[in-house]
Amino acid sequence: MNCLFLPSGQAPQAEAAATAVYLVPEALSSASVTAPASVNLGSATPGSTTTVQLGQVKVTSSNQMRWTATVSATDFTTGRGSAAETIARGNLSYWSGPAVSKSGPGTFSPGQPTAASKVALDIARTAFSYASVSPSGTSCVWQPTLVMSVPASAVAGTYTGTVTHSVA
Repeated sequence: MNCLFLPSGQAPQAEAAATAVYLVPEALSSASVTAPASVNLGSATPGSTTTVQLGQVKVTSSNQMRWTATVSATDFTTGRGSAAETIARGNLSYWSGPAVSKSGPGTFSPGQPTAASKVALDIARTAFSYASVSPSGTSCVWQPTLVMSVPASAVAGTYTGTVTHSVA
């Protein structure tokens, strides 16, 4: 999913769309993930933070006893991506929140059930996981939240970056 960040007073110029990533770790895998293609993070002044729900993320599986959905991010950049034109992915925090809906037997576990358990996206993180004693059709939907801390040295501009959900 592409995200758009607009510093205060800036109007959106354009939003780029990305498709959800589908990772096949083994031949029998049949889990897939869908997420919104793009999200506008709004605007914030340098030295402040902005918080937005990313929209619903859904994992569907037809025959897996377990799966793990991960989330990762790129740096957000504007202009030529100089140091002052970059918001490093470590300045992004994420929490999955609880399941909005789920179907199938087994245990669905959020990676970060509350804001207090949010994690920096400096590395890939577990967003949600599932485990069962027998293969069955399942689905799980959650609505994650992203927090961006804008460095005090950030210059005005439209920053874009990518937040990716994958499942294995």
